[in-house]
Amino acid sequence: MIANFLRSPFLFISAVGLIGLLSIIHADGKSREAKPHQLDKNLRPVIVELFTSEGCSSCPPADSLLKHFSDQQPLQGVQIVALEEHVDYWNHLGWTDPFSSGGFSQRQSDYAQVFGREGVYTPQMIVDGQFEFVGSRSGEARETIQKAASLPKLDVSLNPAGSSDPEKLALEIQISNPRGTHIHEPAELWLAITEMNLQSDVKAGENSGEILSHAAVVRSLKKLDTLRDPAVYKSSVEASLDPKWRKENLSAVVFVAEKNSRKIIGVAASALHP
Repeated sequence: MIANFLRSPFLFISAVGLIGLLSIIHADGKSREAKPHQLDKNLRPVIVELFTSEGCSSCPPADSLLKHFSDQQPLQGVQIVALEEHVDYWNHLGWTDPFSSGGFSQRQSDYAQVFGREGVYTPQMIVDGQFEFVGSRSGEARETIQKAASLPKLDVSLNPAGSSDPEKLALEIQISNPRGTHIHEPAELWLAITEMNLQSDVKAGENSGEILSHAAVVRSLKKLDTLRDPAVYKSSVEASLDPKWRKENLSAVVFVAEKNSRKIIGVAASALHP
């Protein structure tokens, strides 16, 4: 069910949307391991955020859709950068989502204010911080991602640097604006660490008995800086890595977002394992 905790408690996904989604799921039902992607400079990057929960019965189809987009990259000329963010407001219904965070719930609430919504719901997909819709609507997702890919962005480069500490990640970030993209200042620079190939054997709650596989789950999300002139920026940053995360499945995602509108105007991503 789609939950809206501040307004009506439940909405229903259309049968058409579910039928469209089922057509992209592997016939054998098995989960295949995917590898973190490097951004291709010839493709237009688009960030797709999914606010989801293992405690929400209508979320697995949206998780599968995002995983399909991330693993298969089906849209020509576009590179989809998936950020799967698990909210914590479903945890009281019998299953505590191991990937959930109050920080992701707050981020979703912040988006709700920008979009003029009175409440939040799951699954919610947000494309480049600008467009939101029910996260299992595959047709709408494709059209919206293509639309976002046509909009201009800053050039952002991200390069992992060597670190003597295995629990630390050093990154070099550079931003430029060769196309003269219009910027509403100030902007914020964010860093997400994501992990692929995660799944859970759910023992309770609305998805009890299900084995749920995920796309690129956000393990940490941190604002690095506020940029008065984001068109010219160069810096080295450091991030912490939990030793329990599998490094071969990790990616770093850096993005620039306008502070007030939350519109994402620049993206870079890099796998952390050579």
